[in-house]
Amino acid sequence: MDGLLLEANQYRLLRDGAWVTLQILGLAFVLGVVLSLVVGVGRLSERRWVRGIALVYVEFFRGISSIVLLFIVAIAIPILLGVSQASILMLGSLALGANMGGYGAEIVRGSIQAIPKGQSEASIALNLSNTQRLRYVVLPQALRIILPPFGNLTIEILKGTALVSLVGLADITQAGNFIRQQQLFGDAGTDRTILFLNILVIYFVLAQIINGLFRLAEWRLEKRFSGGEHLTPLDLPEATK
Repeated sequence: MDGLLLEANQYRLLRDGAWVTLQILGLAFVLGVVLSLVVGVGRLSERRWVRGIALVYVEFFRGISSIVLLFIVAIAIPILLGVSQASILMLGSLALGANMGGYGAEIVRGSIQAIPKGQSEASIALNLSNTQRLRYVVLPQALRIILPPFGNLTIEILKGTALVSLVGLADITQAGNFIRQQQLFGDAGTDRTILFLNILVIYFVLAQIINGLFRLAEWRLEKRFSGGEHLTPLDLPEATK
């Protein structure tokens, strides 16, 4: 069993790297969710120019490689504009969040379109505004469709955080590279296979935690929709049937 374990100081490096990875994931997730909602709704706008801008955003950020986008945002743009790289962590999160928004927007668009048209027609009959219809009728129901693919997308972004090691951020992958360099120059050390096996386990555990959180959110949402008979603003369209 000891042959599968690293030294204590090496686990401290991986722990610090995991914290950086979680910060990047959290920031990218928040930005990605906001962009997904805004752009996804924009893809269904009645205004052609809004749909056009949303479509350009989706096609650009889905079509560009994540690693290329990361280098553009974190390195190329600061150099070209002559500004300081205030925070590589923030810039890396921005790149990953924008990438997530491109994919997430299509998830949101498809989920909204999957809602029966009768729901929107009923909300119009109740004289709800477009914003109220989206907030109280469409999005709560679309959320049941959005959550599963969004969980998968979040896990993909988690794995994508490994790319930030290429721009100098000390995430899990970078910590693993540092440990490997220590082993190369040391007299003794853990086999590289064991090192990367430990890194694999860390990513796997983080992915399972994310998966569990999304499953919990799905369960709570299903429980909310299959709950009691009382009426809420979410039930207004149903009340008209």
